[in-house]
Amino acid sequence: MSLKISIVGGGYVGLVTGTCFAELGHEVTIIEIDPEKVRAINDGKPPIFENGLGDLLKKNAGKRLRARTDYDSVASADIVFISVGTPPKPDGSANLSYIESASTSIGKVLKNNRSYCVITVKSTVPPGTTEKIVWPAVIQASGKTENEIGFAMNPEFLREGRAVEDFLHPDRIVIGCSDPRAGNRVADVYQNIQAPIIHTGLTAAEMIKYASNSFLATKISFSNEIGNLCKVLGIDVYEVMKGVGLDARIGPLFLNAGAGFGGSCFPKDVSALVSLAKENGEDPVLLESVLTVNEHQPHRMISIVEKRVGVIKGKRIAILGLAFKDNTDDIRDSRAIPVIQELVEKGACVTAYDPLAIPNMQKIFPAIEYCSTAAGALTGADACLVMTEWPEFSKIDKEFGLMAHKIVIEGRRILTWKGGEGICW
Repeated sequence: MSLKISIVGGGYVGLVTGTCFAELGHEVTIIEIDPEKVRAINDGKPPIFENGLGDLLKKNAGKRLRARTDYDSVASADIVFISVGTPPKPDGSANLSYIESASTSIGKVLKNNRSYCVITVKSTVPPGTTEKIVWPAVIQASGKTENEIGFAMNPEFLREGRAVEDFLHPDRIVIGCSDPRAGNRVADVYQNIQAPIIHTGLTAAEMIKYASNSFLATKISFSNEIGNLCKVLGIDVYEVMKGVGLDARIGPLFLNAGAGFGGSCFPKDVSALVSLAKENGEDPVLLESVLTVNEHQPHRMISIVEKRVGVIKGKRIAILGLAFKDNTDDIRDSRAIPVIQELVEKGACVTAYDPLAIPNMQKIFPAIEYCSTAAGALTGADACLVMTEWPEFSKIDKEFGLMAHKIVIEGRRILTWKGGEGICW
């Protein structure tokens, strides 16, 4: 079964989702307001870096996948996915203005859609958003009845750097819906994917996404707190967490102690859940602690450097890794940002290398020195901080001999070279 799909938002989630749906045989139109992104997508050139995405986009662009700046495709769509941003407000709550705007725009065009259509939220939104914001906005703008339009919530669980794999081989597919008819339409889109499908109510599906990300973030902060104690006691935290992770009740994933979590999801989603809890009279002590541990963790690396080199002012400090994780150029909430910021404020001469993320980090720190190789960043350095687990860093060895002083602190355990120390080990 091939369905006509419109996806509002050509960002990271929308582009990966649309490209993978096209690969599954559906007819996909991505609605994106940025004309440069639209041109790139139609030319088969992804405007973001993601493993495997380029090949799939090139294969499907101009065939089963197209991008446009208007909403006209909604008029003939079987299903519309809303995949716009929900950035945090200053208080940590989710900004839903893009969701509301997209819903109204969809509704206006749906006036001309004579068939049953399901509006599906894929953006991460607080529980109640689909029912209280999307649903009323679409109905009001379209002038249609609830029998003519279905509503669903279908959260994404895509890891940057591995998103295509995660989409095509997911752990589960969660579908929250207003009625069985809407839920079945969303399930039809995934008919060629082998994964358990969980049908829930709209608000439960919205909460599943927040709860999942917040739990994973909690595992990371817990591991970091244990790691900080292990550091003081002279214990290898990776040996400890390996033993802990073999417990079937816990599992081995997200137990790697280090500099903390970043990216577009974990910090934003935990903050939004904290804000939601407070709005409803709850005191989210655990979740607030998760954020506090994560905020403080990268600064511990600076403290270690100061103990090793003394006053930082005037010292040459190399940063290896700028992206928040490997296999991406995304620097959103990268733990390298607060580290570089503190080093600059303390007068250090910062050199940096990352395989992909340099152009993005230059927008934040244009004045530091960027190098085309790890060796370039390490040459003459008084200390080195490893901030991203790029596999190529595991091969660095003789390059450390280019440093003025071989002081190497790992925020991620990736080096095979034995001369450094870790933030938690």
